[in-house]
Amino acid sequence: MKADIKFFLVIIFLVISTKIANANSEIKIGLLAPFSGEFKNVGDSVFGSARIALNKINNKNISIFPRDTKGKNLETLKQVEELYIEGVRIFIGPVFNKNLKGLEKFKDAYFLSLTNKILNNPKNVISAGINARSQFNAIKKYQKINELEKTLILIPKKDYKKEIEQAIKETKFKAKQVFYYDTEPTKLTKQIEKITRYQIRKQNLEDEIKRLENSNEDNKEKKLENLSKKDTLGKIGYDSVVIADFDESLKSVTTSLLYTDITPKKIDFISLNQWFDETLFKETASQPISFPSINKENFDQFKKNFKEFYNYDPNQLSLITYDLVGLVYYLLAQNNFEISDNIFKKENRFKGMSGIFEIKNKKINHELNFYSVNDGNFIRIF
Repeated sequence: MKADIKFFLVIIFLVISTKIANANSEIKIGLLAPFSGEFKNVGDSVFGSARIALNKINNKNISIFPRDTKGKNLETLKQVEELYIEGVRIFIGPVFNKNLKGLEKFKDAYFLSLTNKILNNPKNVISAGINARSQFNAIKKYQKINELEKTLILIPKKDYKKEIEQAIKETKFKAKQVFYYDTEPTKLTKQIEKITRYQIRKQNLEDEIKRLENSNEDNKEKKLENLSKKDTLGKIGYDSVVIADFDESLKSVTTSLLYTDITPKKIDFISLNQWFDETLFKETASQPISFPSINKENFDQFKKNFKEFYNYDPNQLSLITYDLVGLVYYLLAQNNFEISDNIFKKENRFKGMSGIFEIKNKKINHELNFYSVNDGNFIRIF
């Protein structure tokens, strides 16, 4: 049976403040993020959200120790080593999956990383990002609602394809076919042509036009007029397509699908979490396209609050950081502020700013909402 949802956004700060007020020792939490270099804006945004959470708690016994990883693995290990010597055993971060290497040597320390990758991470790392498993669970729910039974999954030949494969396996996601494609545009289009039987459907149309022209069928001219408006003829073989891609690469795939006469009017276009990327509004021919994501209303409210503090828009990872601060404090409060494996193993469900998520056996999964991009809007489906 599922554990009750803990609505910690409203009550956690009262609960924690009361319990921590009675605690004798300082609660130290390390924050590992890039505060310089190429990803400085990400680090600043993450730190900003942690400060907002601390401000909400307003208790002197809780401290966050930010350290600049510079987005590099060796620098991450160096900063962890220093904080570890000072007694820090719980860390929020690192931000990037590539910075997790070597953290296993800090055996009694725990790292709530913002990465969404869960495979081959050190055992003391808890991935808090919006992982592929969470996303495919949401897509599976969308499948059921819309009675989709012939789904094509398109996976790019990128470094995260194993994450997608594992998510499909763990969620028991039903797909008619899984296809791996090259991201190089000329190769991509040819591959999409093949998987969608474009040349066959195109030839079907040409053959049908010739047949009609040489026939004596009733309404022949009308039928020919209707065929002249088509690009292909014949069944596609799918009722939906899941495109496991993002940004310009995603748009390249949808463009190739449109070129092969596969449109959202014929089958459902679905992608992975797009973080409400408004550049998708411009791709009108590819709409509607749907995707799983965090709760948009909460995200918008968080961005508004953040901007009031700092006068700039936060990075998406900031919202997850905010929830993690609350999560860590809540779990510590429930464990008498003792840091152990138990606080991350016991099953708990929470409602944070990002929506509902659960932690069990040192894994975090999100119960995502579903949105559709249509006519310049993000429309919530569930």
